[in-house]
Amino acid sequence: MPDCAAQTTRFAPSPNGPLHLGHALAAIIAHDLARVSGGRFLLRIEDIDGPRARAELADEYRRDLEWLGLEWDEVPAQSTRLAHYSAAADRLKALGLLYPCTCTRKQIEAAGAKPGSDGLIYPGTCRHRPPDPARPAALRLDSARALALAGPLVWEDALAGPQAVDLSGLGDVVLVRKDLPASYHLAVTLDDAADGVSLVTRGADLFAASHVHRLLQALLGLPVPRLHHHRLLTDARGEKLAKRRGSPALAARRLAGEDGRRLADELRRAHLALGT
Repeated sequence: MPDCAAQTTRFAPSPNGPLHLGHALAAIIAHDLARVSGGRFLLRIEDIDGPRARAELADEYRRDLEWLGLEWDEVPAQSTRLAHYSAAADRLKALGLLYPCTCTRKQIEAAGAKPGSDGLIYPGTCRHRPPDPARPAALRLDSARALALAGPLVWEDALAGPQAVDLSGLGDVVLVRKDLPASYHLAVTLDDAADGVSLVTRGADLFAASHVHRLLQALLGLPVPRLHHHRLLTDARGEKLAKRRGSPALAARRLAGEDGRRLADELRRAHLALGT
């Protein structure tokens, strides 16, 4: 449970599909933890996912949140922050911490990459290769070098307690994509700092990502928020709700005349003991 100081939290959806009940729970947790502390709940649209990002969905998300009875302050969308991401990547390049990677997913699989906490662990194929300017390249973080520069680091989860930074289950993550100026890791870390987020709330499936974000905070001199990784909603098969699986949309329930505030209260009672 966070301390009693006023907390700034955020809900940061990507407009690449309709919100579902899992998003509703995530928004409610962030909203309630901010409100109970007398703090602020922010909405940030993470809209740099290339052609998958659909501008019209942002308005649908606002209608969904209002239907649930939530109130928020909106901060600038990611698409307004591209220069900020590029500047941070340039700083990491100047430190010698990024290297170009031209590997495809199939090549990574063929190289015998081992499974990690967030997919396959990149085997370092391009780490010491000379760059090929003729091929599009992502930029990966040299995690061993970055950790050596930063030294031992710890981050704190409100439920799991202090966590020593450990990238062994993640490897050299992508920070700049081949088609975009930032990956999720770089963009969200910079955004949370820029927006003054003091308590990051998100699903337990992103627990491992927090090791990367704490490292980036140290390397870039950013403030360190507390974290709260909450449980996930699952379907009848025990799989987490997800846009890509076609989980039922909140908008469909809203348009069918369901009471959104009642639904929010049901989610609170069934899945949210505040601070857990």
